Amino acid sequence: MIRVAICDDHQIVRAGFKQIFSSSDEFSVVAEGSTGREALDIARKEVCDVLLLDIAMPDQSGIDTLRTIRQGQPDLPVLILSGYPAQQYALNLFKMGANGYLNKECDPEELINAVRTVHQGRRYVSSQVGELLAQSFDRDPNTALHTELSDREFQVFLRLARGATVSDIGTALSLSIKTVSTYRTRIMEKMGLQSNSDLTYYAMKNNLLD
Repeated sequence: MIRVAICDDHQIVRAGFKQIFSSSDEFSVVAEGSTGREALDIARKEVCDVLLLDIAMPDQSGIDTLRTIRQGQPDLPVLILSGYPAQQYALNLFKMGANGYLNKECDPEELINAVRTVHQGRRYVSSQVGELLAQSFDRDPNTALHTELSDREFQVFLRLARGATVSDIGTALSLSIKTVSTYRTRIMEKMGLQSNSDLTYYAMKNNLLD
């Protein structure tokens, strides 16, 4: 039996996924969480075989939560749930160690298949994400600029775009101000932008802000 944990801040979403898994004896929902911290607690307790993790969580984002999980539980399969189109987050989250990326509106069969796949130690790549990966290998000029960022750069980018100061980011991510400033410089260079307002505009234009 595959033990599944569902971490999403919407109770109705968790209930919907639980209903899908309850239709088969192959799965058991052993834990639920509605915040990033609860997701971390579930991961640390090692009670599940696969963790379903929402991107938009109330206390800390699924992006920050994923990175922390990877530092402490590198082998735990994490399947990202998102209401956002794959091109906005998928490639960056795979770089950060996600085992799969699913839109919340996926068919039940796809959810079941994705959980089975990551439980077997493989990555689940939907056809849409596969196309994005292919474009990144071909260096398609239309590839979104933020997909070129490293996982830590992406974390810093999102916080800068939301208006956080270098000092705020250093405190939140346990980094020195100098290190955060270095990341900011790299981000600006990679994305060809000049200011924090440019980052905010880019993030808003690409629907990367909650």
